[in-house]
Amino acid sequence: MDPKHALARLADAAIGRGGPLFRRAVSRVQRAADGVQRAADEVRERLLGSDFEDRLQILARRYELRGGDPFGFDPEAVRQAALPSAFFHRTYFRTEVFDVDRVPAGRVILVANHSGQIPIDAAIIGCALFFDANPPRITRAMVDKWTATLPFVSTFFSRMGQVVGLPENARRLLELEELLLVFPEGMRGISKPFRERYQLKDFGNGFMRLAMATNTPIVPVAVVGAEEQYVSFGSVGWAAKTLGMPVFPLVPQLALGGPLPLPTRYRLFFGEPMRFQGDPEDTATVSDKVYLVREAVNHILRRGLAQRRSVFR
Repeated sequence: MDPKHALARLADAAIGRGGPLFRRAVSRVQRAADGVQRAADEVRERLLGSDFEDRLQILARRYELRGGDPFGFDPEAVRQAALPSAFFHRTYFRTEVFDVDRVPAGRVILVANHSGQIPIDAAIIGCALFFDANPPRITRAMVDKWTATLPFVSTFFSRMGQVVGLPENARRLLELEELLLVFPEGMRGISKPFRERYQLKDFGNGFMRLAMATNTPIVPVAVVGAEEQYVSFGSVGWAAKTLGMPVFPLVPQLALGGPLPLPTRYRLFFGEPMRFQGDPEDTATVSDKVYLVREAVNHILRRGLAQRRSVFR
């Protein structure tokens, strides 16, 4: 039963018994409930933005027009995850987003540095493209194959638009004019120990072959802030092997302070689009072009690090 209807019935009963004290008490409770609801609505609007429903409808219409998504993306899942995601994006990490308008319309590959022990960086990039870009976009991240073996997690990822990182999946998404997010460092990047923070690992070549084969622009992205959210001292090899995980990071913070990351300030920097042509099967040519993208990410990353005053502000 609706709370207001319940209160109204309680008031009627109290009035029927001739109890003016009950009536005044119920009135105070109603006013308090209305105040709580107004406060909750204000917090929701501050986090999601006054245009949240419009943004969601833009996405929903796009997927309705093409008859749904072959990988299981569900716009309603975005609605359900929006409030906690916006909290971390806007309040907890206080993300600053620079030059997101550089991301072109249509198919595009975002290439970013990877870090943080768990893929919060991918979630925050996704928030930036939904909450801060015009028009809003859904970020289709390429996730590691082992995540498909995780109960509940794999279903959640697919409903949120994430796809197992297979070449055929990536190509299909680009054919559908989607925005693809890749981390060419892979697990080597996300599991870096603290002493190696912001030191890029070697990039794989797969994203470049895909970009050249499909004539897709690449936008370099630098993520500043994720490297300090968990302080890792390395990986425990035997534990990773036992649990079937790529790595098992040694993070005392998880034992001492719980699972929440440190509230570092995230800064996302989007670079100018880069376009490449040539034979995607020519390994030497592909490697040279991958080097250019890696250097672009590294340059933006160094510039972003030089600009920040503190890890937390």
